[in-house]
Amino acid sequence: MTKLAAPYRRATSEDVPELPELVNLAGDGLPLYLWAKLADADESPWDVAAKRARSGKGGFAYENTVIREEGGKIAGCLIGYPLSSAPPVHDLSDVPAMVAPLYELEQLAPGTWYVNVLATFPEFQGKGIGTDLLHVAETLAHDSQCAGITLIVSDANLGARRLYERHGFAEQATRPIVKEDWEHTGQNWVLLAKNFRHIA
Repeated sequence: MTKLAAPYRRATSEDVPELPELVNLAGDGLPLYLWAKLADADESPWDVAAKRARSGKGGFAYENTVIREEGGKIAGCLIGYPLSSAPPVHDLSDVPAMVAPLYELEQLAPGTWYVNVLATFPEFQGKGIGTDLLHVAETLAHDSQCAGITLIVSDANLGARRLYERHGFAEQATRPIVKEDWEHTGQNWVLLAKNFRHIA
């Protein structure tokens, strides 16, 4: 396992209460919308998110999370993991319509290290933390011997896309965003990739 030095560290279960807000920031409010649909009558969307972070459901496991600290506080996080190199499963009939396009794009990137979440709390933005976390992601991808590194971004998130493209990421494919009642200005999800070696 890759060793991390301050200001980076692996997340623990004690970090779970703060992770949902970062996940929701990275997802432009889509995670909160989806958690609300999953919530029982006696729980909030944030309760659902914390439960999923603890259990590892939805790719938001704290075990997959790297924390960036500033002054003893969580400033941002990176959540990522290797995608299976097995042949993709094309039947997505049981997948909710809103997330099916995201699954479709993931299936185009087998064997890569997938950046699920890269986010910084607003008070820490503009300090290069996003760039630093991206460098950590690339190190973890290299150390995992993955074929490359991939991520999905909305076409409306121009700032994030410029960041990724400055670091060598290129567009691979797009899928239309299914919004239902989620308010968002984007039209397409964009799969970006940076390859370290040829995918056989």
